[in-house]
Amino acid sequence: MTLATTPPDAALAELMHDMGARARAAARALALLSPADRTRGLNAVAAAIRAAATDILDANAKDMAAAQTKGLSAAMLDRLALNPARVEAMAAGVEAVALLPDPVGRELARWTRPNGLDIARVAVALGVIGIIYESRPNVTADAGALCLRSGNAAILRGGSESLHSSRALAGAMRAALKREGLPEDAVQLVDTANREAVGHMLGGLGGAIDIIVPRGGRSLVERVQTDARVPVISHLDGLCHTYVHTAADPAKAVAITVNAKMRRTGVCGSTETLLIDQAVAPALLPQIAQALQDAGCELRGDARARAILTGIAPATDEDWATEYLAPILSIAVVDNLDAAIAHIERWSSNHTDAIITQDESAAETFLARVDSAIVLHNASTQFADGGEFGFGAEIGIATGRFHARGPVGADKLTTYKYVLRGTGQVRP
Repeated sequence: MTLATTPPDAALAELMHDMGARARAAARALALLSPADRTRGLNAVAAAIRAAATDILDANAKDMAAAQTKGLSAAMLDRLALNPARVEAMAAGVEAVALLPDPVGRELARWTRPNGLDIARVAVALGVIGIIYESRPNVTADAGALCLRSGNAAILRGGSESLHSSRALAGAMRAALKREGLPEDAVQLVDTANREAVGHMLGGLGGAIDIIVPRGGRSLVERVQTDARVPVISHLDGLCHTYVHTAADPAKAVAITVNAKMRRTGVCGSTETLLIDQAVAPALLPQIAQALQDAGCELRGDARARAILTGIAPATDEDWATEYLAPILSIAVVDNLDAAIAHIERWSSNHTDAIITQDESAAETFLARVDSAIVLHNASTQFADGGEFGFGAEIGIATGRFHARGPVGADKLTTYKYVLRGTGQVRP
């Protein structure tokens, strides 16, 4: 159902609950599909996105024009923008999800009890997943595809700034499923900018929604965590750190740091703070800083960093706590590994943190003690991406401990049930 105007509250409530009922029916139908059926649907969706590329780009142009008029930040504009390459990447991403092993029906464990009962733990879909996200239209394709692969129905609520783009994408996806004789309501878009729609989703739509996934800034995630009446898989901001240890290879330190910050500054895996050991900072920090500045990065530093890099702005507590999503990097010179870990423990959002070192013992200490969803050794934090993990795509990077952590791919969008097979056993 397409909404041309913002409906009154009563009409919106009715619309949202109808979406929930249709999603629940679609989820039941998806549970009966074979893995081949879901694969067929995904490949049809990928083809439909390619075929609708012109319409999708035209819709995105409307969103971009409105966003520029509103004065959205460069990072938000980058997340919102589509071009032919990005549309193709979305279609290819859906095809990559189609190639993944189907997670539904996996036998996770099996054993036989002394009384002869055969017990299996089997993966099943979560059911209906509500995804609330900001700006990025590609989430419409990624989330819809991952839910379909895992046998879940998706109710998608994108940001108002991406409404035209998401509408074009969701329309193409639904049409493809319908042509294949599959439940088109497996993918539904909340087609209104009315913010009250989010409240209805957080209420669970009368029990229709099984889980909520927020994907966006801290204010969105905090609202979802506070108001949701259904379980939440949280995806907080990416306050990521790269730590250059005293035993770092200088060439790796420069290359990894520049990539971690500047490859794409608007993604959640972009490094926001550089930590560097005092022992190597006088010689190595100027090299790293020059490469960053040559790439267009603004630097801010603590007192020790500014003593080495004269002319950079001071970093404050606000900087250590800020996800810039822009070409800005804060730098702290630390005494040693313990001090670096202490800084991360205080300021990290537990998303992604990296160490650069040739000292295997130091690396293992860092990997064991830093309690983030993703920790890396001698690699860029920009690898915080489901596609780079081989998941095809991700519904987000979960930073909590409930149900899933790190890139949430199709296999994490399942739960399980126990299947017991007997031969007439009764309990004494």
